[in-house]
Amino acid sequence: MPDVPLPDAHASGGTAPMLCVRDLNAWYGESHILQGVDFDVAEGEVVTLLGRNGAGKTTTLKSIIGLVGRRTGSVRFRDRELVNLRPDAIARAGIAFCPEERGIFASLSVAENLVLPPVIAPGGLDVPTLHTLFPNLRERSRSQGTRLSGGEQQMLAIARILRTGARLLMLDEPTEGLAPVIVQQIGRTIREIKARGFTVLLVEQNFRFAATVADRHYVIENGRVVDMIRNAELESSMGKLHEYLGV
Repeated sequence: MPDVPLPDAHASGGTAPMLCVRDLNAWYGESHILQGVDFDVAEGEVVTLLGRNGAGKTTTLKSIIGLVGRRTGSVRFRDRELVNLRPDAIARAGIAFCPEERGIFASLSVAENLVLPPVIAPGGLDVPTLHTLFPNLRERSRSQGTRLSGGEQQMLAIARILRTGARLLMLDEPTEGLAPVIVQQIGRTIREIKARGFTVLLVEQNFRFAATVADRHYVIENGRVVDMIRNAELESSMGKLHEYLGV
């Protein structure tokens, strides 16, 4: 497999990437899932990880935040090495992870879920701003978290990490199983938070949705990055993307 070209500070005015992943390997027990993942994310970008089921996309996010059994290689965030840190220290460094299962607490109201994670740095969005972005959460603030629809739960999960002050948001399959109108709202939200200066690393099966929000796309196969496609080149790359994704 030829080396995949990695952009060199292409979108950050010549400065180092916000996130730099090199030769990242990860294991669950004896299973070697990631086998030398390499990619960069510049500050202010939205970048997606695309690939078939089981390719290693979610494991990449979990490896960055430290939620795998074992990992080796390098994960540098704002030029700080994270690979030997615990998940709580990585979160305090400014990275937030929104898992596919969302992690909404059934025993807490929407309002309580929203303020549960601690603020780790200035620059997060306050509750009134989050209610402007997600008006459903204001209307349902007294409801139990798990009484929300799937789309409302996803909004709550994203809103919760926007409040913390983390600057890199990792979203795992945020549109999975949602109605088209909710998918459009999630897309508007990602574009809005990018405009507010947040950086987003997104795992997404729906590349047509990814094309509406992302600057670049990395394709993962068998635990390795095999291609990088800029969003402006997506239309001309559709043939090989279909081959990669089996669609």
